[in-house]
Parts: sequence; C-alpha cells; structure tokens
Amino acid sequence: MDTALGEARAAAERGEVPVGAVIVGPQGVIASAGNQTRADHDPTAHAEILAIRAACQVLGQERLAGYDLYVTLEPCPMCAAAISNARIGRLYYGAPDPKSGGVAQGAKVFSHPQCHHAPEVYDGIGATQSADLLQRFFASRRT
Repeated sequence: MDTALGEARAAAERGEVPVGAVIVGPQGVIASAGNQTRADHDPTAHAEILAIRAACQVLGQERLAGYDLYVTLEPCPMCAAAISNARIGRLYYGAPDPKSGGVAQGAKVFSHPQCHHAPEVYDGIGATQSADLLQRFFASRRT
C-alpha cells in the first residue's frame, strides 16, 4: 500500500485526485499508477484502470488471475467492473468512498449476478493515510 500511497501523492502534485494503484504478483510489483484523468483528458484514466492496462502489457495477457490490486480508495463501479473483467485475485483498498464507491458502497458491482468474477476484497488497508490525503487535497481546492 505504501507504493499506492506514493502514486496517490504524485497524482495530487499533478493536480489529479490523489488515488494510487499497484498490481502485485508472485514476482513483485508489476505496475503502478496514479489518476491521470486531467492530464490525459480521459475520464477512464483512473489509477486502477491504468495499472491494469500496464500490468496486462507487461505480462502480455488480458487476465490477471493470481495478481493482487492495492488501491488507496474504494474503486468506483467502472473500476470494479474492470477489476472483475481482468480477473484480479485479491483487491485491497484503503478509504471507503460513500459517494462514488462501487464495491462496498453504491453499485456493489461484485455482488451482482451479472458479475462473472469477484475478487477477494480486503478494505481499510492504509485507510487513514488515504482518507487524509484525499481530505487535504479537496480542502485545498475549496480555499
């Protein structure tokens, strides 16, 4: 989660919403990314999507079965669907997202009958640091 938090901090420094994600496998860290929606002019450039894309490119495959995803914020429904489609084995996330979450909040993508694959989910990992980073970022935007 430390690497994901580093990616989130870097995203904040670029003016992006501070979310970071890391894909880890048996060989260690495969890919990491922070949000880049503003820089890429792409609403799908969430940290999770970027990390999944990069990991698939590194491994030369479209599925990430047996790999873990660490992300600082509860994934949104779009990212939860991508996690399912990539067949991520385990999802570890930090802060909950009551407004836009798609795992434990809101859409609860993994509990839908249409969901073909649900990873093991572990929440609250680095939640305090993740939430603090997000709160400081948005507080700085309001002043």
